Amino acid sequence: MVKNDNSLGEHVTVIMNTGVIKLNIRRYSASAVFLLTLAIVTGNSWAKEVQLLNVSYDPTRELYQQYDEAFSKYWHQKTGDDVKIRQSHGGSGKQATSVINGLQADVVTLALAYDVDAIAESGRIDKNWLKRLPDNSAPYTSTIVFLVRKGNPKQIKDWSDLIRPDVSVVTPNPKTSGGARWNYLAAWGYGLEHNNQNQDKAKEFIKTLYKNVEVLDSGARGATNTFVERGIGDVLIAWENEALLANNALGKSKFEIVTPSISILAEPTVAVVDKVVDKRGTRELATEYLKYLYSPTGQEIAVKNYYRPRDKAIAEKYRAVFPELKLFTIDEVFGGWGKAQKEHFATGGIFDEIIRR
Repeated sequence: MVKNDNSLGEHVTVIMNTGVIKLNIRRYSASAVFLLTLAIVTGNSWAKEVQLLNVSYDPTRELYQQYDEAFSKYWHQKTGDDVKIRQSHGGSGKQATSVINGLQADVVTLALAYDVDAIAESGRIDKNWLKRLPDNSAPYTSTIVFLVRKGNPKQIKDWSDLIRPDVSVVTPNPKTSGGARWNYLAAWGYGLEHNNQNQDKAKEFIKTLYKNVEVLDSGARGATNTFVERGIGDVLIAWENEALLANNALGKSKFEIVTPSISILAEPTVAVVDKVVDKRGTRELATEYLKYLYSPTGQEIAVKNYYRPRDKAIAEKYRAVFPELKLFTIDEVFGGWGKAQKEHFATGGIFDEIIRR
């Protein structure tokens, strides 16, 4: 909108979305003022609001709430456009199924590579998605730890304590939750490590552990709520970031974190949903949204939400936040997600066998 400011008699005021500009007309001819004003107003009209849908897994609500705000500011400064980012959260496996079935996600930020691979198999994501971003498209990492009640009344120190008959365990369902699959595989890796790599003994260890599981929630946040708010269980097997969030948000007077002797390197992965962004014309925005996760700003926000950063300088800066422990990868112990999914979590797999009571 343009109006004359008659009180001053020498200015034209231009009101834009981004603020007010006053032009001193003594410095310009009438035609120059008109053209300059037209250029400002026209340029302002080019700015637009664009929308992006990020389909994510259960415990990332706080992370992406903060990240989306930072990215929106970055994108506006870079392009002049406003971006409205919508979020969807749930168990990683269920979220992947929703995208496969047509949920119009521009990007997915899921708990594990297998869930993104499943979307790629449906044709909605390029099958080479893993190599499009650094660190196998995993901009931050986590691991699996235990959350226990203050004073650790059951004296839980390591995975072996979770199979004691007096211990009640809370963990999500690996059929629907990516975090639950990381939990299961971390426990299996311990079973192998302490049984001379004997697969049968590792299987027996897992079977005994799951006999102690009181509730199998559909997602990691649901399991946290069961343990924290409903007071069920002696120990919660959890993402490290989820355990730290619960411990710090609810007060260290109520809970403690126990770091086991060995765990798995959990690598949540991100990808552009090619079929959607090409249809909606949001590829550039979606790609930049994921790339910004690797920026210093993105990495700092990840740390504030208790994810381990990839940036080495930032990791060193926050070294005291994350305890050191022995970590193994899914490739080292299980031969990758494809093999692990088929053997352990597919219909009729090992998890189905051990869960039968």
